[in-house]
Amino acid sequence: MASSLPLFFLFLSFSALFSPSQSHDKVSLELYYETLCPYSANFIVNYLPKVFTTDIIAIVDLKLVPWGNAKLRDNNTFNCQHGPYECLLNTVEACAIHILPQTSKHFPFIYCVEDLVFQGKRTEWESCFEKLDLDSKPIKQCYNSEHGKQLELQYADETSALKPPHTYVPWVVVDGEPLYEDYENFISYICKAYKGPHKVQSCTQALYLGEFKAKPKHSVCDDEGGMPTWKKMRSIIASWLQQMNFGGAF
Repeated sequence: MASSLPLFFLFLSFSALFSPSQSHDKVSLELYYETLCPYSANFIVNYLPKVFTTDIIAIVDLKLVPWGNAKLRDNNTFNCQHGPYECLLNTVEACAIHILPQTSKHFPFIYCVEDLVFQGKRTEWESCFEKLDLDSKPIKQCYNSEHGKQLELQYADETSALKPPHTYVPWVVVDGEPLYEDYENFISYICKAYKGPHKVQSCTQALYLGEFKAKPKHSVCDDEGGMPTWKKMRSIIASWLQQMNFGGAF
């Protein structure tokens, strides 16, 4: 996957040259995620780049919120679902978003980190500074300081304020409406939500209506322990059958 990075970033730089439509015409796209959830990494690496490699970028305001299923403790510290290393990378990515506020600047870094996570090379994330020719000092100072923690607490508040509340990640929201487990079809929902004057070739009727399918059940990191929701439901039913003495496998 690393070999595809230069081509992807070329597309990203090229897309930034286009004049976007007015901000109030844009569709909001929000991703609530955690850095070490494999399904979050898969979405960021294999699906979200569609925003940048098509003309969809002209009609989207993208917001990334790296908190996910982390839990606050009484003393304003927190536990992350996949352990302390996830807390580190959540804070690193929060700092990148803060230090590089333009989406075209912070998304390449987050993509690079999540690409390494997706490959099982999460400990190599600092190589992304060199790959992207980024000064590592501001981001390192941020995540090693109280500032990084405060950014994460802010994202904790934003995530807990979701209505309806999130129950797993990745949690994708288009114009305030969660896509639940149909999140991989997010482009279709963006096209349907867009009401502005900008002509978007990627949102031709044949394209976005063709992408709507029966609602698939994609894998997610559940808020109650990381089990994909369909597996959790199967486990609950199997347990219930056993308690009722029906026996047999489900």
